[in-house]
Amino acid sequence: MFATTTTTMSSRVRVMTGDRSARTPARTVRARRCASSGIARASSGSDDVVPLMVRAARKEKVERAPAWMMRQAGRYMKEYRDLAVKHPSFRERSETTDLIVDITLQPFRAFKPDGVILFSDILTPFPAFGIDFEIDDYKGPMLEKTIRTKEDLKMLHEVDLSKVEFVAESLKILRQEVGNDAAVLGFVGAPWTLCTYIVEGQSTSTYKTIKSMCFNNPDVLHSLLSSVADALAVYVGFQIDAGAQVIQVFDSWGGQLPPHMWEEGSKPYID
Repeated sequence: MFATTTTTMSSRVRVMTGDRSARTPARTVRARRCASSGIARASSGSDDVVPLMVRAARKEKVERAPAWMMRQAGRYMKEYRDLAVKHPSFRERSETTDLIVDITLQPFRAFKPDGVILFSDILTPFPAFGIDFEIDDYKGPMLEKTIRTKEDLKMLHEVDLSKVEFVAESLKILRQEVGNDAAVLGFVGAPWTLCTYIVEGQSTSTYKTIKSMCFNNPDVLHSLLSSVADALAVYVGFQIDAGAQVIQVFDSWGGQLPPHMWEEGSKPYID
């Protein structure tokens, strides 16, 4: 169930409760894959208290608006900077259970926000989809292979969740550590944003190739968007089953599209 949308010039963020029964199974392929009769519960143990952020995301009446940091860990914390010196590889920090848990909890211990967001990256599930990548300290994400043609689509395969088991392990530990003091958030990148990397092969200031595909090869682009959306639905369900109570969907590069194109090229694959 999508509850809150925040839009800026450069990105769009959508918040979804971790309730797998709240979706209508017949709505879309992605919804069918996420739907089940179970619920990712917002309480732990015998305590029935539900975190404020979960109640707000469900559109329940709450005593105040929840407060949390969209990107919770990072360079603004000395504790994080010190840890990054010891573990300079971002992928190591974001793909090692102990480090993920420690980094995720740093701002929670310092500020006690209403939401604790998993320390990860929007590209983290790529290997589970069939896409390898590296992160260069200066250039950012780098993909060896891109998908730009119908033939290239064969690179994608069924989601292999064993490649992201550290995500589930981290979420389970975080639920135990946080209890009901805050909501535990998982997150994914929106299909459009992830496809900008898959098509371009790296970060870019113009997004020329994928924008050209909107006009020159729309069928391939929409097939790619649909495939990525289906894979993300599996990954979202995986996070919910592991303990995520709320899911944030980051459409970081949605602002590269004018509103009418975003409505066609991004929004349907989030919904």
